[in-house]
Amino acid sequence: MNFNSKLTHWYSIHKRDLPWRLNKDPYSIWLSEIILQQTQVKQGLPYYLKFIAHYPTVFDLANASEDMVLKDWQGLGYYSRARNLHLTSKYIAEELNGVFPKSYKDLIQLKGVGDYTASAIASICYEEKTAVVDGNVYRVLSRFFGIDTPINSTQGVKQFKTLASSLLPKTKIGDYNQAIMEFGARQCKPKSPDCSICPLTKDCVAFNTGKITILPTKLNKTKIKKRYLNFLVVKSKDGKTILEQRTSKGIWQNLYQFPLFETSEKMTKTDFKLNQNHIKTKDLMVETVDLFNSKEVIHRLSHQELHIKFWILKTCESLKEGVLWSEISKYAVPIVIDRFIKKFQS
Repeated sequence: MNFNSKLTHWYSIHKRDLPWRLNKDPYSIWLSEIILQQTQVKQGLPYYLKFIAHYPTVFDLANASEDMVLKDWQGLGYYSRARNLHLTSKYIAEELNGVFPKSYKDLIQLKGVGDYTASAIASICYEEKTAVVDGNVYRVLSRFFGIDTPINSTQGVKQFKTLASSLLPKTKIGDYNQAIMEFGARQCKPKSPDCSICPLTKDCVAFNTGKITILPTKLNKTKIKKRYLNFLVVKSKDGKTILEQRTSKGIWQNLYQFPLFETSEKMTKTDFKLNQNHIKTKDLMVETVDLFNSKEVIHRLSHQELHIKFWILKTCESLKEGVLWSEISKYAVPIVIDRFIKKFQS
């Protein structure tokens, strides 16, 4: 039994019962693949079920507002995925009459769809002979063949794609692609894989040379940038607060947040008072200022580490254009703000 036969045999026994595997509907596969980008199945499954319930067809998703989509995506992170998901649904519904492209070449033209996602849809839905290469596949191939080329290098991306393509079987391409991804997720895990029950150990270079913990390799990561964010949480006498929509590109684009004052280092209450004239509070007459969290909330992103404080500003004024605290849950906000709101209102 060769490499791909062993994997598909293992998959037939150990594959998880997941809702997007019930059929080969490209909408379901596309939705699941976008949700699962940089997200584990355990975390992504509830979101998939929510989206399928709220938007059972690509037309339903296309007809929804971006705010609705972002609200349903809230907490999943990497919000550009949600914005691209919505834009692509509109394109498919309006320009393609709801019919998904049927080839890798056309699928990869869709916004938010890269090599991996296009390969997954093309192979699973249409049996096109194109290999998927995600983090799980990199790990399996790197260990089995003993390849130490960094997987995040230009050379590595090309080398692993070529190798993955050469290993494709003649038939049942979709099953094989799902098998190698599932094998990486459940058997050939990043840390402490149970090699004693692995069907590939006899020919696995990493296992036989003691390199399981070493492979795969990566180039040095980008330096993490620290940012200090101070959110200004206004409480008015008429039970309202101020929310602003982030329109600039970058993290949390189009999500809502409290007015933000960013500093180059941690800000104390004394610093706050010294800077109060420069802090944007809609020219409100602020009566009291209190720090809600004495210990910073640290929120880690791929290349940023956010140090967050929430300042409670009470005012005796009314906010004509403010947001009622009783309706604040309707707005799509970053997960770190959502957690604050729930704690603040409890």
